[in-house]
Amino acid sequence: MVAFGKVRVCEDCVSRVGVQTGSETEILCARCGDALGMESARFGASLGITECTMCRLAPPEFTRAVAFCTYDNEMRELLHLLKFEGRHSIAEHILGRRVADAARQLRSQAAAHLVVIPVPLFAAHERRRGFNQAMLLAQAAVKHLRRAEPDWNLRIAPRVLSRILDTHALYRLNPSQRRSVLRGAFRVIDAAAIRGREVLLIDDIMTTGATARECARVLIAAGAAKVWVATAARAQERSQTSQTVYKPESGVARWDAPTVRTPAVIEPDVGRQRSF
Repeated sequence: MVAFGKVRVCEDCVSRVGVQTGSETEILCARCGDALGMESARFGASLGITECTMCRLAPPEFTRAVAFCTYDNEMRELLHLLKFEGRHSIAEHILGRRVADAARQLRSQAAAHLVVIPVPLFAAHERRRGFNQAMLLAQAAVKHLRRAEPDWNLRIAPRVLSRILDTHALYRLNPSQRRSVLRGAFRVIDAAAIRGREVLLIDDIMTTGATARECARVLIAAGAAKVWVATAARAQERSQTSQTVYKPESGVARWDAPTVRTPAVIEPDVGRQRSF
């Protein structure tokens, strides 16, 4: 058992947060990281296609998005402990390192100097929550990356991008609806900080990619040379889910082994959201 702030987390559970790298049964889109599925991957390989249908039909403004692992099981609960229980130390000691590991996949492609921008929350939401989880992850990830990649010049710029529209919860919307709702939700307020530079956008989870797409669109429009995206997790329709047990009275989070398959994106714990 490892203690992080007021929550003790089972070491075995943390160790089961696996890397999402793609395999024979999980081929990932080279652009957004979405799982292609075996049949799509085989068909695409025969045609030399490495991107998902969405990225081919409507290419995102970001160059590539990477995630440490799939949004399920242990990673899902760790993110919930951070976002809805306010356990900041999980970002510093666990999730930040995972985001850093994801970002290192970009090292050979991205520039030697990157402006690191956490995806902003709407101001009222951040005041109510008391923090922006993307900012905590960005700070922790950069700290780990500076040790692991000392020649990579990374500068956090949290006030470059602002969320100017309250889009409320998006998890019940399909990808098209999300893109429509998010259109115009972000604004660059310091274009000089990114003009001609490459940007590393940090967030906790990529679900459909709509948020990353809209952030990248406004950053590129404001003069950014390229936008890269790194998240702790990527939601996949083929994800496995498991039962999660969190007992506030004991402060221990523990997960059971995966038991069922779900064809849809896992929804957040709305009950925890209401606590803010």
